[in-house]
Amino acid sequence: MARHGTTAWSRTGRHTGRTDVPLEEQGMRQALEIGRRLAGHRFAKVLTSPLARAQETCRLAGFGDAAEICADLAEWDYGEYEGLTTGEIRSHRPGWSLWWDGVPRGESLAELSGRADRLVARVRGESGDVLAFGHGHILRVVCARWIGLPAEQASTFVLDAGSLGVLGWEREIPAVTRWNDRGGDPLE
Repeated sequence: MARHGTTAWSRTGRHTGRTDVPLEEQGMRQALEIGRRLAGHRFAKVLTSPLARAQETCRLAGFGDAAEICADLAEWDYGEYEGLTTGEIRSHRPGWSLWWDGVPRGESLAELSGRADRLVARVRGESGDVLAFGHGHILRVVCARWIGLPAEQASTFVLDAGSLGVLGWEREIPAVTRWNDRGGDPLE
């Protein structure tokens, strides 16, 4: 899994769900680095969110021609909290947590978890490695659901912009084999 590169909203902690915010220069460099790190690895399928920041990360990483749009990879719909920071939300809703309190007029965690479950089932049905370009919260939920945790537990998986995660198997048990990886070593 690859989280899109940095945008102005991701850099400032704004909840960026369905708003198409472009990559910043740093985000473009991160996308190129993802491509460098994944160079030479063959994927049975490449999926990308329909949102421009993920598609651009995919394209700059060198996978745009092979990518298939996957609506289940779209970021959480934050409803009325779109574009707000956690601090701004907590100024009128003290103690608020996205994971426990949700968002008004947006997508519920159960709905997001349902999309993640569909994606996990799809990936498990492939006969090779799948590369998915997406967003912080949906990819965190995919990780939790991959290993059988409730969606709320995704709150414990930090995933920075421009980072990679690898979900796989440990003796037939779903496992997280690499997470929030922004390092310089090629992935094997």
